Amino acid sequence: MTDRLTGLAPMRGSRVQVAALCWRTAPVLEILLVTSLRTRRWILPKGWPQDGLSLAQSAASEALEEAGVMGEIAAEPVGRYHYLKEKSGSALPCAVEVFPLFVTGQRPSWAEQGARQVLWLPAERAAAKVAETGLRRILVGFSRARKAA
Repeated sequence: MTDRLTGLAPMRGSRVQVAALCWRTAPVLEILLVTSLRTRRWILPKGWPQDGLSLAQSAASEALEEAGVMGEIAAEPVGRYHYLKEKSGSALPCAVEVFPLFVTGQRPSWAEQGARQVLWLPAERAAAKVAETGLRRILVGFSRARKAA
């Protein structure tokens, strides 16, 4: 079976996570990155789907928890990327569904405010900061699509 979003075959036994591609125009397209808790690499706000919420709603919840941002979340993902999550000394394959979230505000305080760094960057610079090739492609593609719109 081929991944309809990226053309990649899904990783066997992979678990689904969700991510929020938080964006704004100020005046250029900017994307929000946060640091991961353990490795401190730059990522999108992401996590596991939450019971009772759609995948998109779960992604919006992660953005609020990890970066304090809220806004309009798209119902459909713009892409999917794969990575290996290190957990308890083993690698868990994950497929991350990425949902665009147009940011309309940020809370003065949020759950993981002291635990993560938050950074707004122009899309091209944000793409250069992330480690996952698939995520980089999604960010560049999103930026190109927004410029064409």
